[in-house]
Amino acid sequence: MPEVAFVDGPVATMDAARSFTDAVLVRDGRIAALGEQAVRERAGPRTEVVPLRGRLLLPGMHDAHVHPVFGGLQRLRCDLSDAADAADCLSRVAAHLRAHPRQQWLLGSGWDMGHFADGWPTRRALDSVTGDRPAYLVNRDQHGAWVNSAALRLAGVDRNTPDPPDGRIERDPAGRPDGTLHEGATRLVTRALPEVDAEHYLAGLAEGQRHLHERGVTSWHDAIIGDYLGYDDLLETYRTADRRGLLTGKARGALWWDRERGLDQIPELVERRSRARGDRFRAENVKIMLDGVCENATAAMRMPYLGDGGTGMSFVPPSLLAEAVPRLASEGFGLHFHAVGGRAVRDALDALQAAPSAGPRHQIAHAQVVHPSDIGRFRELGVAATVQPRWAVNDPSMTELTVPKLGHTRSGWQYPFRSLRGAGAVLAAGSDWPVSEADPLLAVHVAVNRSEPGSDEPLGAEESLDLIDALAAYTAGSAWVNHAERETGSVEAGKAADLVVLDSDPFSLTRAEIGHCGVDLTMVDGEIVHSR
Repeated sequence: MPEVAFVDGPVATMDAARSFTDAVLVRDGRIAALGEQAVRERAGPRTEVVPLRGRLLLPGMHDAHVHPVFGGLQRLRCDLSDAADAADCLSRVAAHLRAHPRQQWLLGSGWDMGHFADGWPTRRALDSVTGDRPAYLVNRDQHGAWVNSAALRLAGVDRNTPDPPDGRIERDPAGRPDGTLHEGATRLVTRALPEVDAEHYLAGLAEGQRHLHERGVTSWHDAIIGDYLGYDDLLETYRTADRRGLLTGKARGALWWDRERGLDQIPELVERRSRARGDRFRAENVKIMLDGVCENATAAMRMPYLGDGGTGMSFVPPSLLAEAVPRLASEGFGLHFHAVGGRAVRDALDALQAAPSAGPRHQIAHAQVVHPSDIGRFRELGVAATVQPRWAVNDPSMTELTVPKLGHTRSGWQYPFRSLRGAGAVLAAGSDWPVSEADPLLAVHVAVNRSEPGSDEPLGAEESLDLIDALAAYTAGSAWVNHAERETGSVEAGKAADLVVLDSDPFSLTRAEIGHCGVDLTMVDGEIVHSR
């Protein structure tokens, strides 16, 4: 393993004091010294010297909520994530079918609800390019799917098929399924999907981790280890990759809580956790998805959405949460909640109120709409807010689908990053890729500006973060919530050499330029896993 000295700073250590230095020595996969004098004294004749020359060195980024296998598979299948509009989606589908004429099913993901009228694409539009080949396309937010008539027919879904308790079928005026399936309604079709072999999932993981390394990510928390949206359980994928030495990053996972079952699954989760304790992969958390998303009015709200009068969906009743959460915490599990709407956030906090105060660390991911009276409870209960800064922008999904459903007051409660930070909550950060881009620097830009690069229309500018706090959420904060802060998350002597070198120093740039930073080098345990 080469010995490397990074010199001529700057280095943002992300230690407790948020200090800066100018040099780092890496030896045997660990950080051996900090500061130019100490580094030069300890460096030897064979030490490789890497001048930073104004490029910022940071601890490796920790994505606290991401789906690398889903993202990797999206890149390997029909990828609609970069489509410009509905017509472009159909054009990409047609091109994929021409390139893969022998595929039994068209599988893919990444379409944006904001590209379609009312947010719902139709089976008729998809039929126009797929013909009789069945198609199943997961949407960008991973909470629904677009299917064609052939897929509905093979799955036996018709006008007589009722909506499941945890989902909704969009229907045409005659009551027939119209091609968009929300939440649990996707299972009506996923049961008909063809089997996918294990090597394909390993290829998805390999592509996913490569993509993350290119963006400076050295560790991640895979937020779903279980059957979901037609994807297989990823436990064996990670175990196999770890056993074969294929994991070049450090992965944590959240075991999926089956919302169709109850407390009887806890012993099974304990057994699964024991099998998920490897070298670079561990699954010590349980993921409980409490609600959906605001765009399709499935996020759980305390008051009705404007227009349709509904209050969204609660996938796990508060009465069950009140029993399950203390039980899981007493078993040593960290709880990883998906909670988007204000009612879901409160349900998670209420359940954690009764959990043991010591031991595992819990987190509420997304926390999109948070009632002001719940802000301080994160700190009081020691619960981390695992935020997705990339979403706090005025994009079409926000302006055309979400804000009209929430109204003025609740729209102002969205993504309260500064309020949570000011109240003393630990902030961790993640991309939720492939829901949004995996690039931490783009997310940091949005956290600071509350807008896209090139845009001057911020979403709740008063909730912006300082640059140092945004970077800390992606490094020290995410390491802390995963009990990894003694090993990584900051640049300190003795810790693992999990490092990233940017192509510039965002602290020397204007706020508007932060999102243009790129990654020159990513290192895990002293090994270079990405170099540009």
